[in-house]
Amino acid sequence: MITSLRIRHLAWVLAAITSTLGACTARASDHLDSPTVIANPQADIADVFAWTSYDARRLNLVMTIVGHSFSDRIQYAFHVDSGHRFGKTTDTTLIVCRFPKPGLTECNVGAADSVSGDASRTAGIRGRHGRFTVFAGLRDDPFFNNVIGTRAAYQVAEKALRDGAAVDAAGCPSFDSATSAEIFKQWSHTDAGPATNFLAGWTPSAIVISVDLPLVTRGVRILAVWATTSAGGKQIDRAARPLTGNALLGTVAAKEISDRMKEDYNASTPQNSGHFVPEIAKGLALYDAFDGKCGNQLLFEQEAPAARRYEALAKVLADDRLWVNTESTLCTQLFAVELASLAGRPEAAIDCGGRTPLYGAANIYRSLLIDGTTTGATDGLERDEKKHSETEFPFLAAP
Repeated sequence: MITSLRIRHLAWVLAAITSTLGACTARASDHLDSPTVIANPQADIADVFAWTSYDARRLNLVMTIVGHSFSDRIQYAFHVDSGHRFGKTTDTTLIVCRFPKPGLTECNVGAADSVSGDASRTAGIRGRHGRFTVFAGLRDDPFFNNVIGTRAAYQVAEKALRDGAAVDAAGCPSFDSATSAEIFKQWSHTDAGPATNFLAGWTPSAIVISVDLPLVTRGVRILAVWATTSAGGKQIDRAARPLTGNALLGTVAAKEISDRMKEDYNASTPQNSGHFVPEIAKGLALYDAFDGKCGNQLLFEQEAPAARRYEALAKVLADDRLWVNTESTLCTQLFAVELASLAGRPEAAIDCGGRTPLYGAANIYRSLLIDGTTTGATDGLERDEKKHSETEFPFLAAP
């Protein structure tokens, strides 16, 4: 009875994911959001990026917004938390931008510097004290994703579950080698042909900031970055890492429950997001099965009770911040700070982590969830169609 219920549960999860992927529009890595956010695209955060500059002098930040313009009623904010080590921050610098009227951008880095003017030119505008630069306008979003291939891969897994694939006590299905091979085959193609980017040519609004590191590090080396939109003192949306907030929450629940969960998530902070851990863990158990091997996901705890084997990674994802090691200017690896701190991977310790516009974020994220590596899964796409930069401001390609 327990196994049968688990199989039906996971099949419903996959069916829900598959149907919503088919219905979603090109909205970067933060899709399928709550009703409040969907109804207000100018408040809908699509992607967040954060990394150290090549000369070790600045923190680069990007927030893309689904709407093609900014609202005079919304506050756009980067939260830059700082601390001595991963997982524990002790201070926060708030970088806030507002758009009182068309052509006018007003941003401030705490009380340290501020800017006011037209930030839509490629060079952006400098703060009054010269401590940061801001660009605000339309750019190409560098996130790329083979949504159609992903949907087809999920359909293979869903069929296997409905055909009787067993599910272990931790919630991980047992897929045979043929099923796993077909999952990866479908994932790396689009309609049986070469993989195509569902988001090609998509041009959201972007807030791009390059700020002097001492303004945000507060004398420590580790930063944790997340972004929010708010109006009237109420937080509307929050985002940081790709593919967490919406991909792993409420996929099997009734619509009203799912919507309520996502509204709650968007209004929460990293500090009070622990109650999302059990729901995220359900999705992690499913991803772990795609390569036909349960238990090789990042941070899987084999010796823990079955109900808690996916808890460690679920906690990391529920926190949902981009962690940046500011002592490094080598920025090549999503999750580098987490891998160095939690998974004992010394090669990651020399990387700044965070997320630059050049990361293949979807493939890295899914690989860690499937087999604990950064290269084990691919949707057939390795780069965006446009040429983005991690060194030349404003970093994202022109639309």
